[in-house]
Amino acid sequence: MNLADWLFQLTPSPQLLLLIIAVIALVECLALLGLVIPGVVLMTAAASMAGHQELATMPVLLAAFLGAVVGDGLSFALGYTQRERIPRLWPFDRHPEWLARGARFFQRYGTLSVIFGRFVGPVRPIVPMIAGMLHMSPWSFGWANVLSALLWAPAYVLPGYLLGRTWQQLLKVPPGLHQWLVILAVIILALAVGFSWLRHQLAREGRLYRTTARMARGRRWRRRLWISLRAQRPRGEFPLAPLILMVLSLSTLCVWTLLVLNADGPLAMDLQIHTLFTSLDWPALLTLGEMLARAGDAYGVVALALPWGVWLLWARHISAFAHLSAALGGIAVANTLFKQLADRTRPDTPEYLAGSMAYPSAHASTAVVLYGLAAAFIAQELPARWRFWAYWVAIALCVPMALSRLVLGVHWASDLIGGVLLGLVTCALVRISYHRFAHRPLNPAPWRWLATASLVLLAARLAWLSPA
Repeated sequence: MNLADWLFQLTPSPQLLLLIIAVIALVECLALLGLVIPGVVLMTAAASMAGHQELATMPVLLAAFLGAVVGDGLSFALGYTQRERIPRLWPFDRHPEWLARGARFFQRYGTLSVIFGRFVGPVRPIVPMIAGMLHMSPWSFGWANVLSALLWAPAYVLPGYLLGRTWQQLLKVPPGLHQWLVILAVIILALAVGFSWLRHQLAREGRLYRTTARMARGRRWRRRLWISLRAQRPRGEFPLAPLILMVLSLSTLCVWTLLVLNADGPLAMDLQIHTLFTSLDWPALLTLGEMLARAGDAYGVVALALPWGVWLLWARHISAFAHLSAALGGIAVANTLFKQLADRTRPDTPEYLAGSMAYPSAHASTAVVLYGLAAAFIAQELPARWRFWAYWVAIALCVPMALSRLVLGVHWASDLIGGVLLGLVTCALVRISYHRFAHRPLNPAPWRWLATASLVLLAARLAWLSPA
């Protein structure tokens, strides 16, 4: 018996699996329970089973959607009917700051807090109850609840579903390791539950945090150690714009990837666009495409980013340097994994691309990460009225880079779309991480000298190195 058959026997029936997904979504959105239950881990596991059984996507999404709507609805009803009693009930009688945090979030964003709050971990299960306690209009809560669940279900379900559909292409397990895989899965689940519990205990309102703080007051060396280990406090509210970008781009990426995998070959759109670009027999356009190919490969990216990275280190902007480095390294790893997962043949494979698969386009995804993050970091230092220009410049640089892959005939159009979506997900994750903490402004910076150094290094790469 192979691993696929063995796992198939472990999974519940399709009807029971849909019920499990609905219950996980419901519990994830219930007041209090959603704070301590590792809903993301459980939902990923259940959705992976659904993908492995090749259940239709719509019933899986519908089950998660209904569970989320019911969970938030029950939390709202609890707050609406028990408004006076909730502050006196455990654990709110011991942790009134939980209610205060949810109330501040609700008062800041109003009806939109129900939509935003579903994606913000610390307030996710609290906001619907707060909305009920403050007697928000049931009609307003209802449409916000449904809309947020429509966005939430794909973002939380499709990554796991996609993993279940494709894991056999990434994992080749020798016979005899089945039991060890089960043990590993149990350990991972136990660690996730333990981490979730410990994270709340180590928060400022947690019992373990308070106990440690009291112990630290006893002796001088303990007070110094406590101060040195205390984590930096987050800056302001959770960054909602990158969060929305992550939800939308991640959901679309999963849907698009499933479409590409199910097509088992180029899409009709791909064939038509490939024919169009093949007919453009312009030597100048081909030369431009080859130059952009060199500018967007590993050497070109290093040439463009190196001066900026050196300056960030010299100016001690360590966090910005670490996030940019992690973004470029992460997108390289993600491209490799996705290409292996999709195993899609290119329309044309020159010698220097031998062994490299088509989906997604690494040039497109890397360009989005490089120029998109550069635009975001520059825009945060500009006056509000000028910020959109930074993003338009980034778009103007990314579009030709992506189209050059069609000119050279080494990618399908759907590869470019997948690469752009993957790059947007990476940008959103990096910005969410970066903005959770306070940082020094990047200004003043020698922008002109850094840009000149990047262009000089890029020119050297275009002149002396072959495509890579």
